[in-house]
Amino acid sequence: MKTFPKPLTTEEEKEYLKRYRKGDQTARNVLIERNLRLVAHIVKKYQSSGEDTEDLISVGTIGLIKAVMTFDAAKGSRLATYAARCIDNELLMMFRARKKSARDVSLYEPIGTDREGNEISLLDVIEYADPEIPEKIDLKDNIVYLYEVMHQILTARERQVLTMRYGLYGRQSVTQRETAAILGISRSYVSRIEKTAVQKLQKAFEKSGRSER
Repeated sequence: MKTFPKPLTTEEEKEYLKRYRKGDQTARNVLIERNLRLVAHIVKKYQSSGEDTEDLISVGTIGLIKAVMTFDAAKGSRLATYAARCIDNELLMMFRARKKSARDVSLYEPIGTDREGNEISLLDVIEYADPEIPEKIDLKDNIVYLYEVMHQILTARERQVLTMRYGLYGRQSVTQRETAAILGISRSYVSRIEKTAVQKLQKAFEKSGRSER
């Protein structure tokens, strides 16, 4: 596993939290980066699950980012204590979602509408590059394939963005603006990552012949 920066001292943490509450995004990034070792430590508990370590760290990091954004020092605990709970919760939520039946996966939930006002899902977008998406398609056979190909061809950041944007693994979907705020990047960058990831998945479905079903 890669080497992570050393944790902040109590005084350093207080100082960076103070600066972040005043709007300093650099301080926010330092709080996240200097607690990545905590994510790696917690992820070790789940390595026997068979999940890719990089994916576990990616999901755990989402929990860490949420912790930094919502931490209230006035309640008396250290950031690491609060963050550990958030990281665990994020990982457990992913594992619980994995146990759901395919028909319950949020890939089926509407993410928007096409030009005619018909609701479309993430798999609609991935399977059909043509804007005129068929009204009735059977998506169930492609759920497992989608998750497999996501892990095979997408980067950790691309998977992270798609997971947040489309509510994969039982998460609540969020907008590009919200995704950008959580990850500390621009909305336009989120848009580019999302577009690239979807295009990769479209090509994979086309190559497999599944887009023609």
